[in-house]
Amino acid sequence: MQLSSSFSLRPPRHPALDAARGFAVLAMVLGHALDALLSPAARAHSWVQRYWELRGITAPLFLLVSGWALVAALDQRPGAARAMYGRRVRRAALLVFLGYLLHWPGWAMVKWLGWSEALEARLFEFDALQCIGFSLLAGATVLVIAPGNRSRALMLAVLAAGVPLVSGAVWKLGPSLPIAVRQALGSEGSHFPLFPWAGFFFAGALAAQLFRLLRPGWPQGLALVVLGAGVIGVTQQISPDWSPTSPWLVAFRVGEGLLVLGVVSFAPVVLSRRLAPLGRLSLWVYVLHLPVVYGWADIPGLASRVGPTLEFGPALLVGVGLLGASYFAARIGRALRRLIRPWRQPATSLNISFSDSQRV
Repeated sequence: MQLSSSFSLRPPRHPALDAARGFAVLAMVLGHALDALLSPAARAHSWVQRYWELRGITAPLFLLVSGWALVAALDQRPGAARAMYGRRVRRAALLVFLGYLLHWPGWAMVKWLGWSEALEARLFEFDALQCIGFSLLAGATVLVIAPGNRSRALMLAVLAAGVPLVSGAVWKLGPSLPIAVRQALGSEGSHFPLFPWAGFFFAGALAAQLFRLLRPGWPQGLALVVLGAGVIGVTQQISPDWSPTSPWLVAFRVGEGLLVLGVVSFAPVVLSRRLAPLGRLSLWVYVLHLPVVYGWADIPGLASRVGPTLEFGPALLVGVGLLGASYFAARIGRALRRLIRPWRQPATSLNISFSDSQRV
C-alpha cells in the first residue's frame, strides 16, 4: 500500500464500504424501476417473485453500511468523536430535510386536503433518509458520551438489540401519538420507522466497533462472514417471524447484510473500484431517482406516466438508464459544489493506491 502526499489524521474511506453502498443503491434503483414499471404478467413469473425476496436485503444493507461508516470514519485520537459531532449533526439534518422534502405533495394537494390528518400523513411520511438521519444523530451522540471502546460497544449493543426487541411495544403506542411522531417511531403504514429499522444502523455501528482493530480487507471480511453466518445460524433455531416489528426478521437481515459486506471485502480491487464511485454518491443518486420513478409534488413520475406495463427487459433498461443518469447528474453536482466551495475538505482525505495483489 502506497500513501500519496495528501495526508491527514482522518482514516481513509473503507473501499469495501463504498462498494457495498454502491451495490445497495444499484439494487435499490433497479428495484424501484422494476416495481413501478413491470406489468402484472411479468410480475407473475416465479423468478421475478424470487427476485423480490432477494431484494429485501437492499434497504437493511444500506442502513447497516451507514452505521458501520459512523464508527469507521473515526481515528484513534482522543476527542475525535466530539470534533466530528457538529459535522455529523449537519449531515443528519440534511438527511432528515431531504427525506421530508421528497414527500412534499405539492400546493394543489395541500389546498385540496386542507390541514387534516390525511395531509399530515402525507407531509410526515417517514422514509429511509429520515431513519438514517435520526439514527446518525443518536449514534454520533453515543460516540461522544461513551469515549471508551468498551463503553461504546456496550451502548451500541444495547441499541442494536434493544430497538428491535421493543418495537412491538412502541407500535402499540401509535394511536395515542401525534401523526409525525407515530410515523417516525412506528405504526401500521410506516415505511422505515426507527423501530425496528434503526436496529440495522446500530448493528452496523456495533460490528465496526468490534472489528475496528482488524485490517480492512481479508481480516475484516472473514470476521464479518463468521459473524453474519453465526447470526443467521441463531435465527434458524427460532421460528421465523416476518411481521414488521419482528426482532427475528431484523436479526436475519443483519446476518445477510454482514455476509454481503464480508463478501464485498473479498472482492477484487477492480470490482470495488467500479462500485465505490457509485457508493460515494449514493445519497444523491437515491434522492435524484425517486422523483423520476414515483413523481414529486404535482409532477407525475414513471409509475404514473408509464405504469405497470413493461416486460422485464425494457423495464430493466429503463432502470439502468435511470441509474446512469442519476449518477452523472450527481457527479456534475459534486463538481459544481467543489467549484463554489473549493475550501471544503473532500470526504477522502487519505489517498491510497492498491497493488494488484491486494483485496479490499
